[in-house]
Amino acid sequence: MQFISEKRLDDDSILEREFTLGEIPGILWTPTTVAAPTPLILIGHSAAGLPTMYPRLLGRARSAVASGYAAAALELPGSGVRPRSAGVDQARADLQRALRSGEPVTDDIIDRLVLPLVDQAVPEWQAALDALLDRPEIGGPVGYSGGVISIGTRLAVVEPRIAAAVLFAGSFVPRAIMEEARQVTIPLHVLLQWDDEGNDRQMALDLFDAFGSKEKTLNANMGGHTGVPQHAGEAANRFFGRHLT
Repeated sequence: MQFISEKRLDDDSILEREFTLGEIPGILWTPTTVAAPTPLILIGHSAAGLPTMYPRLLGRARSAVASGYAAAALELPGSGVRPRSAGVDQARADLQRALRSGEPVTDDIIDRLVLPLVDQAVPEWQAALDALLDRPEIGGPVGYSGGVISIGTRLAVVEPRIAAAVLFAGSFVPRAIMEEARQVTIPLHVLLQWDDEGNDRQMALDLFDAFGSKEKTLNANMGGHTGVPQHAGEAANRFFGRHLT
């Protein structure tokens, strides 16, 4: 991990550092007024890329730092400046065509779109976690928040350092990930926008039902994909407060 820039935000209360992990861009936000080492929240995001998602990621990072945590975001495979995948791009085009025409979204499209992303992104997040937890200002425990729900599900299964996760229901889920969800045992807080125009609501409900966690909460709110109400974010912060402190 190599830091390439840094700046202080919000009256010097947040240190924001851009980094590269190999050739993968990322951002780390840490509090300047909390005694180290601090717990860490990994902030997932959509395939729009870090530059496009930055305002929303910064808002979530500010909330995390205000609660005494460090926060980190990592560019997804095929997003931002990272090389595109022709297979994933074709699957995304097939998905959009099916949605526009009102046709069913097939398992084949979902698998071609999501599984390559999960298979590549999860080991990258684990490598980032190795580097982040080696920093003296970060000590864990670790939470995962948001992003592609299939990535969060796989991480919850294979990464024992993640103690709790807030998952955003808002993307299609392969059947293989549905099966993996039965192996998830960490505490979960799942956010679902009931009227999300790009989400299969029943698929999200089926995934929640499949999670094997003894503690799991579904927070469903009316509204579209970007209309998550403030109180839903506050509930997620309280969830992390119970499990990361």
